[in-house]
Amino acid sequence: MTSLISDLRRNCSIATNTVYTLWLREMLRFRRSKSRIIGSIATPLFFLVILGTAFNSSFQMRGGGDTNIGFLTPGIIGMSILFSSLMGGVSILWDREFGFLKEILIAPVPRFFVALGKALGGVTTAMIQGTMIMLVALFLGVEYQSYSGMVASVGIMLLIGLGFIGLGIALASQIESHEGFQMIMTFITMPVLLLSGAFYKIEDLPMWLKTLTYLDPLTYGIAALRYTLMGESEIPIIICLIVLVLFAATTIGLGGHLFSRTKA
Repeated sequence: MTSLISDLRRNCSIATNTVYTLWLREMLRFRRSKSRIIGSIATPLFFLVILGTAFNSSFQMRGGGDTNIGFLTPGIIGMSILFSSLMGGVSILWDREFGFLKEILIAPVPRFFVALGKALGGVTTAMIQGTMIMLVALFLGVEYQSYSGMVASVGIMLLIGLGFIGLGIALASQIESHEGFQMIMTFITMPVLLLSGAFYKIEDLPMWLKTLTYLDPLTYGIAALRYTLMGESEIPIIICLIVLVLFAATTIGLGGHLFSRTKA
């Protein structure tokens, strides 16, 4: 019995160290890439400022009043996390190209924990980007419902990031070329983003398009962000949380399974 407990502790320690080491590696790569940090913040802010101004002007010209830029903020945050999380799979392709993947795959640790460490690293960078956009939008005049809601939104960002980085890892485990991965990512990201309700209200859509929107997991992430940040949502928050948790658990499990079968 004592030996069994000792082996269990040793395995848990190895798994924890593996996850932490790969998470830390992703953090160091992100910190050292200044252009990546600037680009990940500049692009969403461009969308926020330009789209917010354009939408306000358009609705004023049509006599529809102002479109609060706060409505767009959760959508822009969700967009940033979507792009960052899915592109987290690129690190697997780079590791394969430079030989690092081969070294970690022969390590005496379950490959699932390797994938989990890389996933947590990618999700953390996505959450940092989403949080920075949320704070910058606050300085631009966006009024959030409460500080506790802002804290809760970070948890929503975590669920969104886990779901899509799991998908990114699953795809990167099966695709060997950067060109093929970029093509697949473009094919996925644009429909997922445009169907998510990031830039418009779901209730205004025709029924066939509304059905597609409800099949999009990002829809529930953005609806949850609108609830925590703005205090309003077209989808009940409980349903949003259930969908996000199921989506994250499914894609992380799928990503870990496919990564365990990948070849260096």
